[in-house]
Amino acid sequence: MGAASDILGWLRDAGLAAPDEAPAIAPLTGGVSSDVFRVELRSGPVCVKAALDKLRVAADWRAPVERSANEAAYLRVVAGLGGLTVPQVLAADGRRNIFAMTWFEPVDHPVWKAELAAGRIDPGFAATVGAGLARIHSATAREPEIARAFDTTAMFDALRLEPYLTHTAVAHPGLAARIGAIAEVTRTTRLALVHGDVSPKNILVGPHGPVLLDAECAWYGDPAFDVAFCLNHLLLKAVWNPSHKAAYGEAFDALAAGYLAGVEWEPPAALQGRAAPLLATLLLARIDGKSPVEYLTAEADKALVRETACALLAGEIARFADVRQALFARLGP
Repeated sequence: MGAASDILGWLRDAGLAAPDEAPAIAPLTGGVSSDVFRVELRSGPVCVKAALDKLRVAADWRAPVERSANEAAYLRVVAGLGGLTVPQVLAADGRRNIFAMTWFEPVDHPVWKAELAAGRIDPGFAATVGAGLARIHSATAREPEIARAFDTTAMFDALRLEPYLTHTAVAHPGLAARIGAIAEVTRTTRLALVHGDVSPKNILVGPHGPVLLDAECAWYGDPAFDVAFCLNHLLLKAVWNPSHKAAYGEAFDALAAGYLAGVEWEPPAALQGRAAPLLATLLLARIDGKSPVEYLTAEADKALVRETACALLAGEIARFADVRQALFARLGP
């Protein structure tokens, strides 16, 4: 469902638009997995999102469109947990794989990715992201009802493990067994509700704290994935913009500390022991996986990340700091 007429028809069916209402419907750019629209209803703007069968990347990457219903379900669960702010689901249609949610005005909700890229790096905000993420994991840990509702391993495989880990293992046959073992630990660990795409591009810097978006990959599984996925972006940005290396490092440490302080469902060292090797793997995946990070274009930068990750994966990695220190050592002073 991508045409404006289809969107309007669905909004009328859902009771969000009046029969005589003809709102402006503007497609938003930047997304790779869904069509996203801002719709100017009489009652105010809303955001409408419809999943794509084939993602907008160079590789042939397909995923179940049922993830729209999955995302709406995640937002509804997390809304009442008191962790990070999420959009309110206004209407959802699992048959048509579409839902509508609250709109956050960019003027007072800038994207965290843009803030980080501009050098506006606030370790306190990063710590809040980490603490909020831990709150979501803690509130959903070992909850059988949530585990049943988000039994979506096949979807998580298609959206995360295959394109990031499995694809990278093929590109690095010497590390295939190691990466495969890390992927299997992630796949078989079922502890809490996982967002699956905790990236600065999916976090808004709101006036009252972080706002978390885009929960298409939601899965009841290993919470280590969420924290590793987010920390990875802070490391990659230090490679891209080394003049802010120290500030990115402070934000990395603050997010990790904020998160680990809230780990109540298992010993923090146990979680970090799974998440740190996964972090090193994700570093490599954002160079050689199906979804390489778009802002690292210089071959020297790609080589630095690749060499660091490969060296780390050849040994034992127990702490987040092990990964940061190894990468920053190669970046130099």
